[in-house]
Amino acid sequence: MNRRTVLALAVGAALVAAGCTGTSRGTEGAEAEAPTDPSKVRGTITVLTVRTDLVQDGTMDRYAAEFRKTYPKVKVEFQALTNYESEIKIRMNTEDYGDVLLIPAVIEKDDYPKFFASLGTQAERSKKYRFTDYTTVDGKVYGQSPVGVIPGFLYNKKVWREAGVTEWPTSPAAFLDALKAIKDKTDATPFYTNFAAKWPMTQWTDVRGAVNCDTQATTKLAEGDPWAKGSELRVGDTLLHDIVKQGLAEKDPTTTNWEESKPRLARGEIATQWLGTWAIIQFQDAAKKAGVNPDDIGFMPFPAKKNGTFCAVAQPDYNQAVNVHSKHKAAARAWIDWFTDKSGYVEDNLAVSPLKDAALPAVLKPYQDAGVKIIEVDDTAGAKLKKLDNASEVGIYQPTYRQNLVDLARGAKKGSLADFFADLSKKWTDTQASLGS
Repeated sequence: MNRRTVLALAVGAALVAAGCTGTSRGTEGAEAEAPTDPSKVRGTITVLTVRTDLVQDGTMDRYAAEFRKTYPKVKVEFQALTNYESEIKIRMNTEDYGDVLLIPAVIEKDDYPKFFASLGTQAERSKKYRFTDYTTVDGKVYGQSPVGVIPGFLYNKKVWREAGVTEWPTSPAAFLDALKAIKDKTDATPFYTNFAAKWPMTQWTDVRGAVNCDTQATTKLAEGDPWAKGSELRVGDTLLHDIVKQGLAEKDPTTTNWEESKPRLARGEIATQWLGTWAIIQFQDAAKKAGVNPDDIGFMPFPAKKNGTFCAVAQPDYNQAVNVHSKHKAAARAWIDWFTDKSGYVEDNLAVSPLKDAALPAVLKPYQDAGVKIIEVDDTAGAKLKKLDNASEVGIYQPTYRQNLVDLARGAKKGSLADFFADLSKKWTDTQASLGS
């Protein structure tokens, strides 16, 4: 299993937000206080996860065994959900959705206190952790991601070198030229959309912030037109469209296969994919299994520079939260704190640490050497953005509109790119007007 969100896939958002029952009397606003004496924390807790791979291979059990060295009276059981967003939305109509879970995209941010117990105030937690604003409601934090991620292009360095491209492209036009060189000079598929898996289409929203090096990118999405000329989503969507339109992607997007794409990129059959740092270790592992050099897996920023500098956005992966109905909140909180601070999960996944004093992972040394500026986007307007997205039915965190974009580019759907953007803009701005935003 992988990061299928990012940030996440909000399946049926409007329907479920209305359908979830919320909370029983007396639970909203509950606290999950950090325990001070591990010997007094007890109970069996259920931890929900998307990492089916780590549950199946025993890695999560090994984490739990280490956790029990500190909390010997707590037993941790895992439930890995293959289609997390669609499965959890059903369970959250009841009180039975684990003790620790990943906050699904379907839940409106303002409703977090109905479903999750507070981990403390943002004023306090932000001293130690990054990304606290993503789950803050009325000054209290309701989730914590154990890892941070940076969107970007995974690529096979060997293939790019064979095509004669040794420098990262600095513009969408230069990126297209690089893919053309790969098509002309190698046998690799220059770019792979992973269209059929759907969730990779949602990853393109993560260009926000990186194109214009803008820490207020989320606010501008909520308050402006994301497809106006020069806007970040328009830049990203235009690049995706042009890649497909110019025959630089796989011939039939409907036949793509996510799991198979890992060894194929490692072997050089595929040159490039838009994903994120979370995927690097998965592709390196695929390279090892395929008997090829894992060092051939490279990572590059979106092809845009601001004042001569690449920018990349660090953001949280799924945030872990404590079920507001949990009978073992102290144990659940202990797990979240330990897993974030001491488990080694962030190092094992070559990820960006949510701890403010931690160094960047070694896999991002090329970013440091190239002077890539790592920024964090202010998520204050995140709740407003999600409401607007749900009400407009555009779905910037859902796959449909970009699948439609790919279909348009490959001729499976009629129309022009200008009209496509105009339709999205009208839906978005009309909804802004109706909501008074």
